[in-house]
Amino acid sequence: PPVNALSPGVPEAIQAHIESAAADLTVRAIVVIGAGRTFIAGADIKELEAAASGASPSPPRLHPMLRAIEDCPKPVVMAIHGTALGGGLEVAMAGHYRVASPDAQMGQPEVNLGIIPGAEGTQRLPRLVGVPAAIDLCVSGAPIKAAQALKLGLIDQIVEGDLLTGAIAFAEQAGPPRKTRERNEKLGTLESNAAAFAAGREQARKTKRNQTAPLRAVDAIEAAVALPFEQGSQKERQLIVECLASDQCRALIHAFFAERTVSKIPDIPKDTPTFPIRRAAVVGAGTMGGGISMSLANAGISVLLKDADQFALERGMATIQKNYETSIRRGRLTQDAVEQRMALIQPQTTYDAFDTADIVIEAVFESMALKKQVFAELDRIARPECVLASNTSTLDVDEIASVTPRPNMVVGLHFFSPANVMRLVEIVRGKATSREVIATCLALTKMLRKVGVVVGNCRGFVGNRMMFPYMREAQFLIEEGATPWQVDKVLYDWGMAMGIFAVDDMAGIDVGWRVRQEYKHLEKPGIRQPLITEKLVEMGRLGQKTSGGWYRYDEHRKAIPDPGIEDLIKKTAREAGIPQRAISDEEIIERCIYSMINEGARILEEGYALRASDIDTVYLTGYGFPGYRGGPMWYADTVGLKTIYQRVGSFRQKFGELWEPAPLLARLASEDRTFAGLDTEKGSQESVGAR
Repeated sequence: PPVNALSPGVPEAIQAHIESAAADLTVRAIVVIGAGRTFIAGADIKELEAAASGASPSPPRLHPMLRAIEDCPKPVVMAIHGTALGGGLEVAMAGHYRVASPDAQMGQPEVNLGIIPGAEGTQRLPRLVGVPAAIDLCVSGAPIKAAQALKLGLIDQIVEGDLLTGAIAFAEQAGPPRKTRERNEKLGTLESNAAAFAAGREQARKTKRNQTAPLRAVDAIEAAVALPFEQGSQKERQLIVECLASDQCRALIHAFFAERTVSKIPDIPKDTPTFPIRRAAVVGAGTMGGGISMSLANAGISVLLKDADQFALERGMATIQKNYETSIRRGRLTQDAVEQRMALIQPQTTYDAFDTADIVIEAVFESMALKKQVFAELDRIARPECVLASNTSTLDVDEIASVTPRPNMVVGLHFFSPANVMRLVEIVRGKATSREVIATCLALTKMLRKVGVVVGNCRGFVGNRMMFPYMREAQFLIEEGATPWQVDKVLYDWGMAMGIFAVDDMAGIDVGWRVRQEYKHLEKPGIRQPLITEKLVEMGRLGQKTSGGWYRYDEHRKAIPDPGIEDLIKKTAREAGIPQRAISDEEIIERCIYSMINEGARILEEGYALRASDIDTVYLTGYGFPGYRGGPMWYADTVGLKTIYQRVGSFRQKFGELWEPAPLLARLASEDRTFAGLDTEKGSQESVGAR
């Protein structure tokens, strides 16, 4: 519980009960139904992890149970509510009939863990729904709702009202057993499905870029068409064993568990009291403030949205309306749902009714002076038990809190742009931030369906602190001879969601420039600094919003390499005495990614991140790091920390002290250890109260 996973003992017990009912002369039909909130949410991922790591010799074996169900001489009706995902759907498909509640969801999400359905799912699914639909379900990994499942033939009936009563009524009238493995009417031939297989492989390459499991899923479905069921199932087993042995599978399973671990904070037990969040207020109606307001309204929380400027307020509300209209067009929301959410957002130019808010989130631009002014104003208005949060991306939360006599109620809530879409929220813990406030923020991020990662209060926190050296090295590379588009292509092809210069243009070049101005007094004299950003700001090339930054942009915001920028970079480098040279793709990856890893090691050692896996989750959910590489710290382990350390050391000799190896990286490399191993050690210490 609570997801009814197919943990050891569950398949065996299901099989035993099926066989017992089959032998009972008083039983005419069998209904299989899940207790609690779901049917079967899938296989036990800990078993998959053991198989992927080599600790278990093979993936979980469900085949004897499935065969017992399908060969049962009496009709077996699967009654589905909640979710039937992965192994759960494979169990359901072995039944002779399937009924579901209207809100049930079904799917084969195995590709999200770097594997394919391994309990004959790729063989039974196309027999029920046809090859094109089976390919889409297995390649996308996305679930479908009961209505779509009925239309495809995956289920036989939707049951309104009590599911068990309806399922029993269906079973009373059910025909004789129908073995799914013998139903070939929807399979077609290799020739008739050639276009579907080609489209599926193209879908896999496009939507699951660089990943092998989606392509292997198409191979397995192709085997269902080409081979008899038994031989097709053998091919499926061969393919899942190959997937389980891959680095991609291990990385994606790591990412799965890492995301579920971030909410476990040693000094904040589950029963820590929280403040109820029923009404929120947001200060600043710009891009971030508007996105945060949408996130709150989407969770059913009413929002007071304040901006001192009436024009900015109206523009912000218009952007919110436009974003919601896009959701309607794409079928994600109905008109009624949008109207309900818009009604929850109250625009205003004053602090009226802020004294009724349970949380206030400041989202003005990144200026310490302005943020302190806002917090001083909020302190005079907000209730004593109101959480005061700053959406700062880099600034000192303790300094912001210094203007209030209640620093225990102050916290950083660093949302990522666009805030209504991006899943990550860094919960920045100040020196005085209370446990109750942190627990409240963790609960709030869950309400918003986001991933809240608790981080320490340092410049840039975790995500942006690691982004600084990443961006720095990218800019040094173009000064030395690469182009922005070469760097971006290499990073994109490696797996990043976007190249770093495209990201800078999207965020706004002036945003990072402003941050640098805030901290310019801390720059060490004589240390090399990037040269081009300053020039772009002076030219008014601020990125997409000005139709030009590192790239120029057409009316559709398509990025176009700009020869003028290339000339500017070369001229600047020449004037600075920086020699130009050809730069390899390998050097681009190493300098950009290893600089992040080195900084991540410092963050971990200094205690600003609790676990290496927390750093991975930050980068996987907020920075477009490829999930199949597991996050920067997991990726470092796969490369080998000795290799990383040696390369960082060579860059230190060549490029100077900015590449000083982090002490933790040096220590782990010398001891032949890993970041993942360090997390395991920490976990065992925490479990005995060492922290």
